Amino acid sequence: MASSILSGSDNFKLLSGISPSGSSFLGSELNLKCLPQKGFVNLRATRTLRPTKCSLSASRPASQPRFIQHKKEAFWFYRFLSIVYDHVINPGHWTEDMRDEALEPAELHARNLQVVDVGGGTGFTTLGIVKHVDAKNVTIIDQSPHQLAKARQKEPLKECKILEGDAEDLPFPTDTFDRYISAGSIEYWPDPQRGIKEAYRVLTIGGVACLIGPVYPTFWLSRFFADVWMLFPKEEEYIEWFKKAGFTQVKLKRIGPKWYRGVRRHGLIMGCSVTGVKPYAGESPLQLGPKVEDVSKPVNPFVFLMRFLLGIMAASYYVLVPIYMWIKDQIVPKGQPI
Repeated sequence: MASSILSGSDNFKLLSGISPSGSSFLGSELNLKCLPQKGFVNLRATRTLRPTKCSLSASRPASQPRFIQHKKEAFWFYRFLSIVYDHVINPGHWTEDMRDEALEPAELHARNLQVVDVGGGTGFTTLGIVKHVDAKNVTIIDQSPHQLAKARQKEPLKECKILEGDAEDLPFPTDTFDRYISAGSIEYWPDPQRGIKEAYRVLTIGGVACLIGPVYPTFWLSRFFADVWMLFPKEEEYIEWFKKAGFTQVKLKRIGPKWYRGVRRHGLIMGCSVTGVKPYAGESPLQLGPKVEDVSKPVNPFVFLMRFLLGIMAASYYVLVPIYMWIKDQIVPKGQPI
């Protein structure tokens, strides 16, 4: 499967090249404003270094989240979707090949790594993690008990720690994990920057965060349904969020189903794998205001139902897109654009 890698910079001055495997790459120098420029981090370093504090950053406005980009709506969305998630959603958007390719930048090279899978859901991504890391060293956390019930049923995940929790307020001490993985979760976060800030906090010095998520479409109809349904970030936004949180060596790797032949105009539910390294121990240098969503606050049942149904309608469009692309892949001769 063709893929490409993009390293973050303010101006996105791109350099092109070819990898040894034949995949195309896009890259540029990473220029962090908040942190001193450094080379590779010594993973064995024990001395605690403190970064310069960044300026105060405002939280993402509460008015921006889409119809399923709220924790309560996402909870009920997955209450029903969990029944068919592994058999209906994953085959069209998140295949085993895509999963393994997306996890490569996370550098899961040792069985004893301490790994947290945030928004782990049914455990599909976790199955890819435990190929490289002992299950007893892996923690799965998700806000949906219905999704986690599916994860508990998977034999390879029996030794994993499985918890309910919030990606924007993780119940772990600072400097806990060697690797932070999150796949297919950021699109439901009311405040993505806060979630990535938490990723920085729970990692140990030299730890790697790997966030896998959707990418924004360019085709007008797909753009419309993406904006209605949930968060589809632009590639530049991922880079900016990681940089603001304090990560260095930020890279973005493009992924997608094979039958799309590299087409990205409709957006992708799983379209990129973004990684960054935590250069200093402790919390992120980024300061944020209060959380944008209060899940304890009462909601109007009628408004909730209308928003939920509109989100479901938009989601249905993205169930049909991979089928449409698969049909085109079967019809259009190989080597020709679709």
